[in-house]
Amino acid sequence: MSTHSTTALDRRPRTTPYAVHRDGRTATTEELAPLAFAGYAHFTAMQVRDGRVRGLDLHLERLRSASLELFGRALPDDRVRSYLRTALETGPADVSLTAVVYSSAGEFTADAADAELSVLVRTGPAASGPAGPLELATVEYERPLPTVKHVGEVAKTYFLRQAQEQGFDDAAFVDRRGRLSEGTIWNLAFWDGEAVVWPRAEMLGGTMMAMVRRQLDRLGVPQHDREVTLADLPALSGAVVLNSWTPGIPVHRIGAVPVPAAPSFLDVLHRAHEAEPPVAP
Repeated sequence: MSTHSTTALDRRPRTTPYAVHRDGRTATTEELAPLAFAGYAHFTAMQVRDGRVRGLDLHLERLRSASLELFGRALPDDRVRSYLRTALETGPADVSLTAVVYSSAGEFTADAADAELSVLVRTGPAASGPAGPLELATVEYERPLPTVKHVGEVAKTYFLRQAQEQGFDDAAFVDRRGRLSEGTIWNLAFWDGEAVVWPRAEMLGGTMMAMVRRQLDRLGVPQHDREVTLADLPALSGAVVLNSWTPGIPVHRIGAVPVPAAPSFLDVLHRAHEAEPPVAP
């Protein structure tokens, strides 16, 4: 991966953050129209700062593994990186970026063996997520194909809105065994006073989560994977949600259970994030 101090991205003119590219060129209306009604695709979302991305290798790995799962093949990383670079060349240095991989065969068909894969790259204003602390409603829900970040998940927005109507900020999912798994668009993490606790359940492992985990290892911060239920929360010392926006937003209530503030936990997560070197696509 390139880590050069100066790239074409550093020299690009600063214009609108909004762009939509398909396979390395500006997408046309004809190309975008069918996608408005399509739901068989997967994606990754990232924050670009100064033309660089933390955890770029994790985003590429996510796209590669999800393509193999959904389509039986994957695009080369170098090609995907070239599409990312093209989309970033004429925008500002700081943007949010989403890369979607889909097949020309569309959905509702099994005849897709020879269909080409395409990458749709969309950029928009940089984001850092809400300040928190958050209150999360609990919902019994298990996402289909939980290890794939696929599109068309109406349940996530539905449960977010339901939670807000009940006076919460967002929702956390509880599986049929009573285990906390993830949030609508978040991973969950907990603090036991000495170590980071990652909930064990079927869920999507986020790129921020993977990034933080490997840096925590390098920093020597202990981590554990274990099942976490609502009944376990009173014994824990803190909770956060994290995603591509941020390595940690404090959570101070999950369902009816209060969770104590843990500023040292947040500091550890943000320090781990800062330790991850940003890389140009």
